[in-house]
Amino acid sequence: MQHTQSVWPMYVSLKKVQKQVGRWLSSSWELDAMVPASQGEVPGATLVLLELYRDERASYRLNLDMDNPMLYIVCDELEGGTWVPAAISADQNVAAGCLEGDTPVLNCPMPEAIACWIEAFITHHGEVEISAHRRKHVNRRKELAEANARRP
Repeated sequence: MQHTQSVWPMYVSLKKVQKQVGRWLSSSWELDAMVPASQGEVPGATLVLLELYRDERASYRLNLDMDNPMLYIVCDELEGGTWVPAAISADQNVAAGCLEGDTPVLNCPMPEAIACWIEAFITHHGEVEISAHRRKHVNRRKELAEANARRP
């Protein structure tokens, strides 16, 4: 299964790990593997779509402009505490909304190929004005483009 301009299918598997916290054992879930579906099915993994939306382009830009862009794996928690991957997003706001609603979310560094794919999506659909007052430096691309257009 190949990716398209706005959807990239991935096989995602999670693993439960036990960690010693002081005298107590604590269980948590971690990303075990995330493999593009084009490489074939992964035993024990769940097929999950990384889907891009035009109205989230500003959030994608903020994520890509960070020193360490991230992907967020939204999970369903089954009875018994088992986590199952349900969606992948490159939007921090989606992850924050899920966490506020007590939906489990894992994060992982964004692979370079996915970052390039998201960059191409943003370029194809156009940059969006980012209105976050504390992130004014993100708009420098637009200002540089305007300055270069005015040069003789």
